[in-house]
Amino acid sequence: MDFNVKKLASDAGVFFTRAVQYTEEKLGQAEKTELDAHLENLIARADCTKNWTEKIFRQTEVLLQPNPSARIEEFFYEKLDKKLPTRTTNAELLGQYMQDAAKDFGPGTPYGSTLITVGEYQKRLGGAERELLQTSAINFLTPLRNFLEGDWKTISVKRKLLENRRLDLDVCKARLKKAKLAEAKAAAAPDFQETRPRNYVLSASASALWSEEVDKAEQELRLAQTEFDRQAEVTRLLLEGISSTHVNHLRCLHEFVEAQAAYYAQCHKHMQDLQKELSSANGDTFHNAFATNASTSGVSAGHSPLATATLPGASSPSHPHNASNALGSSTLKIEEVKPPATGTRKAKVLYDYDAADTSELSLLADELITVYTVPGMDPDWLIGERGNQKGKVPVTYLELLS
Repeated sequence: MDFNVKKLASDAGVFFTRAVQYTEEKLGQAEKTELDAHLENLIARADCTKNWTEKIFRQTEVLLQPNPSARIEEFFYEKLDKKLPTRTTNAELLGQYMQDAAKDFGPGTPYGSTLITVGEYQKRLGGAERELLQTSAINFLTPLRNFLEGDWKTISVKRKLLENRRLDLDVCKARLKKAKLAEAKAAAAPDFQETRPRNYVLSASASALWSEEVDKAEQELRLAQTEFDRQAEVTRLLLEGISSTHVNHLRCLHEFVEAQAAYYAQCHKHMQDLQKELSSANGDTFHNAFATNASTSGVSAGHSPLATATLPGASSPSHPHNASNALGSSTLKIEEVKPPATGTRKAKVLYDYDAADTSELSLLADELITVYTVPGMDPDWLIGERGNQKGKVPVTYLELLS
């Protein structure tokens, strides 16, 4: 190991000198060269860019990979320059568990076959998530990381060098100022009570020495000013490149949003396909079970018929039984029924319904109507109102909203 004592001592001396100079500047006891306003603005803008880019980068990592252990593992693989092993996503793992459970429950049973179907779609969701992670890492995270670990480190080095050049310039200015004061003092007439030629010789010699010192200090100052100006220009050019960085990050941000949009669109499509498949395979089973539960609940507990509305996503129910006596009295007419002061609710129509007679109200899927019940009414029916139209509507064709 090459241990250079002289270099170590020199570096320690420079560090101590810098520390003293910084302290004097803070206390206002030393001159400080200020950067021009444009360069100061560029530095402030660069610092702001670095800070927010770092925060966005870290939070995007958390969004894409919430598991901190997995993020640490990815970090080590990246630093070791090794390929990260393929990691199963949570959705893919859930899908595999569902399909494994279906084998034990029996793939021929309704529950087992549904587990197989849902498990397959969970794997598709996991595949879409994996694609999002890969695309986002390449198109968004990598450019941000390259800026933080590449461009910003270069800017930091040049800024540190500029600061050193500024400190050197200030030292030269202080040295020149001190030399000029000493020269002026030496050039002044000596105040001796006994003037002898020897004193004048000494005074002239000191004045000449300080004159040389001033010339030397001025030369060093010019050199330091040149170095400072050159480094300021290099730093300024690098800082102005932040605008190009913003343009690049803007393009990467658009690509990240497009990747997210594609991911959520795939997820939406997969879930719609899954709902359709489950509805076509198990619609009758779900409806029969619901109808039985609703009937039992209405008879035993005397619940309000508003609680028996069809759940969202259920298959279209069979046509309800004729409710000619739904109001409990053949003499009561629909047009005479008045809505109660309280108890009316909004409902969304799930399926088209054609009225069987004039006492019923025809329905169109996805429209909104007002519904309520009246004493003695069949629990499978409600009174529905749409504008000036009024009539009985089947509960199983509605989704209550409020």
